Amino acid sequence: MSGHMMAMVLCALSTGIGAFPVLFFRRISHRRMDMLLAYTAGVMVAASTYGLIPASLKLTNLYVLFFAVLTGALLLSMLEQFVPHVDLGHERGGVALPRESLTLVMAMALHNVPEGLSVGASFASGSDNLGVIVSLSIGLQNAPEGFLVGLFLVNQGVRRRIAVLVAALTGLIEMAGALIGYQLASVAASLVPYGLAFAAGAMLFIVYKELIPETHGHGYERSATFAFLLGLLSMIGVVEWFR
Repeated sequence: MSGHMMAMVLCALSTGIGAFPVLFFRRISHRRMDMLLAYTAGVMVAASTYGLIPASLKLTNLYVLFFAVLTGALLLSMLEQFVPHVDLGHERGGVALPRESLTLVMAMALHNVPEGLSVGASFASGSDNLGVIVSLSIGLQNAPEGFLVGLFLVNQGVRRRIAVLVAALTGLIEMAGALIGYQLASVAASLVPYGLAFAAGAMLFIVYKELIPETHGHGYERSATFAFLLGLLSMIGVVEWFR
């Protein structure tokens, strides 16, 4: 197995790895859930603004960047309108999640597509360390996403092992996207900056529309804010380590 393929596989598997702790407990407090979401948001913001967007700009110009970022956000917005979608709900005393588990899993799997495309495109770009930086950026934020999917399913009465398996399967969607992105970028190198900026726009949409609002309104905004900063700084540290 080549180094590129191994990195793409590990990035996709990180969703299932993140869900693994679900095997050991069923519920999580509001405070911890908000901090986990905020940390994920920080990682995604850093991955987008410190990794994907600068990498895209190195390969193209501001016009392409603006177009692709907005297209990524627009596509996620359209998917939210036309694809059944469930927001995580909260109740005092614990995390209470809605029953439509299939729709949440579908939404998580769909948003993995542009992430996979960006991973594959970055490895095909030929830019030094770009593939490693992008795959680490996305892989690190996949882990808490996998945990949330697994926790959601367990709260709906799904067996723990099945919940972890389903979370891991959503990562396979990302693997498929990575292979497509790699092949397309190998044929048409001009698609690489579009793919990177597109994924950045999709990530930023999810952060602002989904993750940050979920960390506010439960009384733990201060803890969530510091968790966000910790996620942001840890991702910047990873990017700098591999530069």
